[in-house]
Amino acid sequence: MHLTGTKEGCGEGECGACAVLMNGAIVNSCLVPAVEADGTDIRTIEGIAHGDQLNAVQEAFLECGGAQCGICTPGMIIASVALLERHPHPTAAEIREGLAGNLCRCTGYQKIFAAVVRACESTGENKSGSR
Repeated sequence: MHLTGTKEGCGEGECGACAVLMNGAIVNSCLVPAVEADGTDIRTIEGIAHGDQLNAVQEAFLECGGAQCGICTPGMIIASVALLERHPHPTAAEIREGLAGNLCRCTGYQKIFAAVVRACESTGENKSGSR
């Protein structure tokens, strides 16, 4: 299928690097047997952009330096997109909870958090208290 964006990090469902949306829910793809995925709607990082137009979360990750080595980035973006689809203006606590299943060893999370805040700012003021 030539999809290379989703990464395997731990292979145990602990790091979130392999996160995809399956029927709209975040799943760690390393834990989903192929037979369970058959016939479902799978959205990978490659399905986040709209043609050549990056999603607001992808743009914000670039602007804020939220992507470092790139291993966690696809899963972090998937989690962020899912969060903002559920809560367009999340609080700081909701952002932390929305990203809780994803580990990053490079950024210390501050740039990733800032990217989520920036992405939701494009649709108005967020309730995180951050700008």
